[in-house]
Amino acid sequence: MALNLKGLRTVGYKVADINEAKEWYIKILGVQPYFDEPFYVGFSVGGYELGLQPEENAEESKTANIVAYWGVDDVNIAWEGLLANGATPLEVPTDVGSNIVVAAVKDPWGNAFGIIYNPHFALPGKD
Repeated sequence: MALNLKGLRTVGYKVADINEAKEWYIKILGVQPYFDEPFYVGFSVGGYELGLQPEENAEESKTANIVAYWGVDDVNIAWEGLLANGATPLEVPTDVGSNIVVAAVKDPWGNAFGIIYNPHFALPGKD
């Protein structure tokens, strides 16, 4: 059964304190949320959505098996900025071949937050 996926739409992060997380992501992303309610905060990031949801039952450890990588122009600069703002290292910046560089941190709530520079990637219909 093919799902006929339309592409990525939203990456959601569960957080213990949605107001504190909202302020942290405003600082990191440099944009205000377009949707801001106690049950969900949504940011528009390069045509995709980064969503924050209150964590009902905090889990002791969150999985790092799935990491969404957000595109950046310079992974090292983004990495340093994230660490300077309270994120902790998860994957150090690494060139994985063909000039593609990836890294990941954990946000202050333990969520994996990836960054990627991929000079070969282009959104459909965009150059």
